[in-house]
Amino acid sequence: MSRTIDMKQTLKNNGVLIVFFLICIGLSFLSPYFFTMNNILNIFRQTSIYGVIAVGMTFVILTGGIDLSVGSILALSGMICAGLMNNNGMSPLLASLIAIVVGGGIGLINGLLITLGKIAPFVVTLGMLTIVRGLTLIYSKGYPVSGFSPAFREIGGGYFLGLPIPAIIFIITVIIAWYILNHTRLGRYTYAIGGNEETVTLSGINVKFYKTMVYVIVGLASGLSALILTSRLNSAEAIAGQGYELDVIAAVVIGGTSLAGGRGSIIGTLIGALLIGVINNGMNLLGISPYFQQVVKGGLIIGAVILDRLRDESN
Repeated sequence: MSRTIDMKQTLKNNGVLIVFFLICIGLSFLSPYFFTMNNILNIFRQTSIYGVIAVGMTFVILTGGIDLSVGSILALSGMICAGLMNNNGMSPLLASLIAIVVGGGIGLINGLLITLGKIAPFVVTLGMLTIVRGLTLIYSKGYPVSGFSPAFREIGGGYFLGLPIPAIIFIITVIIAWYILNHTRLGRYTYAIGGNEETVTLSGINVKFYKTMVYVIVGLASGLSALILTSRLNSAEAIAGQGYELDVIAAVVIGGTSLAGGRGSIIGTLIGALLIGVINNGMNLLGISPYFQQVVKGGLIIGAVILDRLRDESN
């Protein structure tokens, strides 16, 4: 009996990691290119774009919130960065910093509308998704901006010590977020707010401030991701980031973060993001139709929600 219980507990705690390894093993048999070094590095490079945002989204979902505007924030941040460099002659470093700040600023607006305006996160961020996408189209007049300096292109396409720079950025983001969630007041209150917001409020903690901050964090992460994508493509487009919110939310929930808030981890998000990256890569290697890939992604999201519900019922 005890062995059965231990087995169930192991599957519950490490189920996603086990599935990740099983899929990797299966793909290694189905495609001779899967376990090549170039392909593994490519998976990390691709995963980093939405993985960085997923790290920020983990904070939001831990509080019981959601942010559907991250793809649009990515597009606007990337377009502003491109415009400042190509049209205004600004240095890549300063333009990149401004792009990240723009992302954080939109996150701040989201947070204030949710906390001070007392509007549901779903409604606020759904509206902001459309508003920010429209602002991107206005700013760009619908035209892409391309052709950046070699220094800027290194962000998305370069290597450092044999590793893709986007992967290094992703790993550093994971480490910083892990430290914040596990060793700072912001991290403790993020979990507490998701666990029982009313109790935290009665304890005298400024819940509005900390809830606003998590939206700033995901906004900053979206701005950072915009730099990776824009640099990698050597182009900024108004349609960039469309649908990214789905991959991001799926990565967080598959990684074990509860949509109800209060439970989850950055390491889980890392595994969830890599799992989605491996599945996307595997489907491309196997020549699966992009249309069918959309079906698989939709199934992943539904499966992630069902898994989240089962985890909540078992606790």
